[in-house]
Amino acid sequence: MTLHLDPDRLFPADPATRDIARGLYAAVSQLPIISPHGHVDPGLLVHDTPFVNPAELFIRYDHYVSRLMHAAGVSLDELGIPQKGGDAAVTAPREVWRTFCEHWYLYAGTASGYWLQNTFAHLFGIDEQPGAENADRLYDRIQAALETEAFRPRALSDRFGIEVLATTDDPMDDLAEHERLALDPAFTGRVLPTFRPDSYLNPAAAGWEHNVARLAEWSGSAVSSYRGYIDALAARRGHFIEHGAVSADHGVLQPLAVDLDESEASALFERALGGTASAEENQIFAGHMLLEMARMSVDDGLVMTVHAGVVRNHHTPTFTRFGTDTGHDIPTTTHFVDPLRPLLEKYGDRPDFHLVLFAVDETVYSREIAPLAGFYPSVYIGAPWWFLDAPDAVQRFRAATTETAGFYRSSGFIDDTRAFLSIPARHDMSRRLDAAFLARLVREGRVALATAERIAVDLVDTMPRKVFKL
Repeated sequence: MTLHLDPDRLFPADPATRDIARGLYAAVSQLPIISPHGHVDPGLLVHDTPFVNPAELFIRYDHYVSRLMHAAGVSLDELGIPQKGGDAAVTAPREVWRTFCEHWYLYAGTASGYWLQNTFAHLFGIDEQPGAENADRLYDRIQAALETEAFRPRALSDRFGIEVLATTDDPMDDLAEHERLALDPAFTGRVLPTFRPDSYLNPAAAGWEHNVARLAEWSGSAVSSYRGYIDALAARRGHFIEHGAVSADHGVLQPLAVDLDESEASALFERALGGTASAEENQIFAGHMLLEMARMSVDDGLVMTVHAGVVRNHHTPTFTRFGTDTGHDIPTTTHFVDPLRPLLEKYGDRPDFHLVLFAVDETVYSREIAPLAGFYPSVYIGAPWWFLDAPDAVQRFRAATTETAGFYRSSGFIDDTRAFLSIPARHDMSRRLDAAFLARLVREGRVALATAERIAVDLVDTMPRKVFKL
């Protein structure tokens, strides 16, 4: 079967509306990519090392891809995913690729299938659907391309038109690789670190005590000093800002902000370090620290993003054998209004405080997030994320949020990916879908065409620059 990319993909079926969408898309299709939140390893661009093979590139690190094959009965061992410690034998890359091609039919209609088709066609010139009969031929074609200079990471970054790329980094990272990129005259893009302190804020997180000790050792304070702990976190944020960071990201199961005075917080901190805090007390302390992070964002200007509502590592046997990010993170119901009220009472109307809320619970878009963004100057609506970063879900997102908060309380698109080669396909998908949504509003007489043209550009360029202070 042929692999053909319809030039009108994702546009409305109605010819007149489709024609409007074409024009709106044409105005934004070639604009630079601004990616203010993602998970690409900066070392990829520092070292400019060639990608190893098709299996490593498209399957090994992409749990969007591996999870569907696992659901169909393919073990993670068969997909070349090493067990913890790397002791188990890893399936040969060509065999992994053959397994993927044999299961290509699973991805029809999925976001992963859409991105992969775009990548195969645009980057590798592939014009046939993967399958068992052509797996080796496609493997060889991709492998040959990966061995050329044109497919080195830096060359691809230039080809993709990536102007800004944010990474996600541990608070104690020295950010040396970011500094090397910033000082390299041969590299023209901006690669920005992002402060990600989850395992330093929540006593229930694995390694929290160790991370607190690392902070204390770095700052020269006593491990048991709550004030030293707070000052060290603020100083590490300053280190990130010196290296170009514009945001701090917080991944939480459920949003919660708790306002404690320093003596209360210090007492909880000491109990948590001593292992005597209850689960409820750990949760309260983590909620207090989320509020503290908001206070620090008011002070230092880092944009605060909150990604909520995913139960991580849902399948314990898989986590035990293969570790994190192996496909079994599952969305759950989320609430923002009451849990974040203490934070918003204090900082919600601060003009330079930016709080971007992300969810994978679609019910909160119209019920909670859009109304919050429609009142509080600080609150912006994060782009559809993870399980919702898909064509139909993006259209539902626009319908759920626009009537309450409009277009200008949203963050602009965010690809949130480790899969470097999928970045242009993801951004192109977003641009097409926004063009389609705006075209319908124009066709229905709800928005003037000139207004829609301005909005289309602003969603791609103006809003991410404004929201993330670029």
